[in-house]
Amino acid sequence: MVKTAGILRVWHLLDCKEQTLGRLSTQIATLLIGKGKVDYTPHMDMGDFVVIINAKDIALTGNKLLDKQYSRHSGHPGGFRQESAGRLMERDPRKVIENAVRGMLPKNKLQDPRMSRLKVYQGKDHPHGEI
Repeated sequence: MVKTAGILRVWHLLDCKEQTLGRLSTQIATLLIGKGKVDYTPHMDMGDFVVIINAKDIALTGNKLLDKQYSRHSGHPGGFRQESAGRLMERDPRKVIENAVRGMLPKNKLQDPRMSRLKVYQGKDHPHGEI
C-alpha cells in the first residue's frame, strides 16, 4: 500500500515549440496523473510537477485558430461569452494549454490538486531553477 508521504514527485520540463496542442496535452495529463509510475494507484494523487515553456509557440492544426471556440458564462443574464482559439492565444496562450489539459484529466476531487502542479509560461524563462 502506497502512503502519501512515500510519493516521490519529479519535475518535468516540456517545451511547446513546434508541438501540437493535443499531443502535448496528453503527455502532460499522463504526467500529472502519474500513470507511468510503477506504484500507480487510481484513487491517490501520485503525479509529478510539469513546467511548460514557450506556450506562445504551440501549434494548432487545421483551422482551429478560427473555428475552435471557448465558452464561459458569468452567471448573469446575457453573460455568455465566446472567444476563438486565435483570440485567446493572443490574449493569454497559457489558458489554451490549461483548458486542454483540464479537459483530459478525470473530473473528480483530484483534478484541482493535479492542475496546481502544472506551471505554464509564455516564454522560455521560468522561476523553477534547473530542471
